[in-house]
Amino acid sequence: MLNIHWIDIVIVIVSVLFTLGAGFYFASRQKSSDQYFSGSKTIPAWAIGISIFATLISSVTFLAYPAAAYKSNWILLVQGLMVPIVLVGLIWIIVPLFRKVIRLSTYEYFERRFGVFARMYSSVAFILTHFSKMGTVLYLVSLALATLTGLDVTTYILMLSVIIILLTLLGGMEAVIWMDVIQGFLLIGGGLLCVGILLFNYEGGAGDMLSEAVTRKKIDFGPYDFSFTELTFWVLVVNGAFYALQKYGTDQTIVQRYLAAKNDKDAKKAAYIGVFASVPVWALFMLIGSLLFVFYNSGGAALPEGINADQTFTYFIGTELPVGAVGLVLAALIAAAVSSLDSDMNCLAAIGVEDFYQRFKPNCTDRDRLVVGRLLVLFSGIAMSGVALLYAAWDGEGVLGVVFQLYAIFSAGIVGIFLLGLFSRRANKQGLYVGLAVCVAFTAYAVLTTTKIGGAVILDLGNYNFPQHKYMLGVYSHLIVLVVGYFASFLFKSEKVDDSLTFYGYLKQKN
Repeated sequence: MLNIHWIDIVIVIVSVLFTLGAGFYFASRQKSSDQYFSGSKTIPAWAIGISIFATLISSVTFLAYPAAAYKSNWILLVQGLMVPIVLVGLIWIIVPLFRKVIRLSTYEYFERRFGVFARMYSSVAFILTHFSKMGTVLYLVSLALATLTGLDVTTYILMLSVIIILLTLLGGMEAVIWMDVIQGFLLIGGGLLCVGILLFNYEGGAGDMLSEAVTRKKIDFGPYDFSFTELTFWVLVVNGAFYALQKYGTDQTIVQRYLAAKNDKDAKKAAYIGVFASVPVWALFMLIGSLLFVFYNSGGAALPEGINADQTFTYFIGTELPVGAVGLVLAALIAAAVSSLDSDMNCLAAIGVEDFYQRFKPNCTDRDRLVVGRLLVLFSGIAMSGVALLYAAWDGEGVLGVVFQLYAIFSAGIVGIFLLGLFSRRANKQGLYVGLAVCVAFTAYAVLTTTKIGGAVILDLGNYNFPQHKYMLGVYSHLIVLVVGYFASFLFKSEKVDDSLTFYGYLKQKN
């Protein structure tokens, strides 16, 4: 437990009240389900771009990235560095495709290309991925606040859940985007403040501190061995390429922002702003972790017993920052959680309404859609709290690694479906279903033969256990769907494909 000044507490309370006030302001403007889920379509590109950035930069970045760099190095940043490389190559196709062929749900594209099952499969995969991520984010920010104040983690999980649910229930996507803008700038400011204090309060000066971090290999991306068995640079390169495709090509939280833009040009601009803002901020928080290691392991300050790597940054905030700065950083931390979670909850509700509710009640009114959407926001908030409480009960450590593993498991070959539909006219739904069946069987085998309970692997096949790092699961699941789905399609009668759903249709339109 650390003591924080009443001024810092006031800063945090004012920040939270301002956030809720924004929700109440936008509540009166939510007259339809389209506006609730897609905004007014008058939001400028720069605001949508900052919103994409704020959604990607959550409390996982604020707390888990410094913890990862403190314990190891910057290797987990490699995944993020792959995002702009992939984005530059594909965003000019992805944005106009989705803005043309879907109404709201990203997974409508999968149905139009491969049938209802493909849509349901990908929707469920998205839901599972984001429930696990949301609980992680909520747990991390609650752990940080509990470390600073001494209140129980559970108390903060419940308090923050109420705040985030209220904001999302009231304001819809427009409130989410504009609050993300404010919270994004808060997050950057908080990170820069901490780096400045670390660098310029070090006895040897900023140059010596950075040199020491490099010498101790805390600013490094290794190991560089060309191996997929351990966590290496190359594992994250391959994993990152597929992560970028999944996030920007198939993730509802991002695609829904493409739809909120005025036109295709603004949507593309927003995507570029979002990703090119995210990469340096990911690096900024990795740098914080590296500098923290030097700060606490160079004979100067020391950590008390019982503080683990996930709590080091929080301990630094509470003991080294001046009065006022602590409040601003904590406000930024809460903002990071809110900006990520409100987006996830709105998008989960959109998927629930579009992919499930409307399918089973096709004659529903717009008011029905709006009511059900808000009920789903409430449900997703409660489920998020449940996952966070499980983390608290397990006293989770190394949370960033857990998040990456869950992404790998729940990715479920979605990128493979997307690439198969986009680049192959020959692929058909029967072939895809064969690919999905093989993908599910492979994922089950890999998870069961690598996951330990009580020190023993769940399914021990000896030399036939999955031999590679778990992050490769997501890569292989996508490749299996892509390759098996393509060749299996030759076993079934070819179906006529609407060219507007493929890359080739886009080329025809451009010519």
